[in-house]
Amino acid sequence: MAVGGKATGSGGAVSYSVGQVVYTTNTGTNGSVSQGVQQPYAISTTVGVNKTSIQLEAFPNPTANNLTLTTDDSESVIYQLFNNQGAEISSKTLNSKTSSISLEGQPPAMYFLKVLKNNEIVKVFKIIKN
Repeated sequence: MAVGGKATGSGGAVSYSVGQVVYTTNTGTNGSVSQGVQQPYAISTTVGVNKTSIQLEAFPNPTANNLTLTTDDSESVIYQLFNNQGAEISSKTLNSKTSSISLEGQPPAMYFLKVLKNNEIVKVFKIIKN
């Protein structure tokens, strides 16, 4: 189980977590910072786009074959799915608030799901396929 918090001081602020397995240390003249991999349990976000907000969720993650993308506003929303080399696998303009994205036939790897609204990037999800 990982826990963490935020440390602040006169030189700045840093968020930290305890219990990470993989980490690196960056050292400078004023000290050092060890950073680890932080993974959220729920992948959901609300972000501002042209002074409007959109709720997005991509699940299940990791997935075996199919991914579901939900949004509270499908107007002018497009998704693009990329492999870990940056090649686009699929893209689609959403016409409903729930879309199924197929990863069938793709090898197990990390993928990137980019969501755009009005041609602006809203969110990029890291998707793991088992």
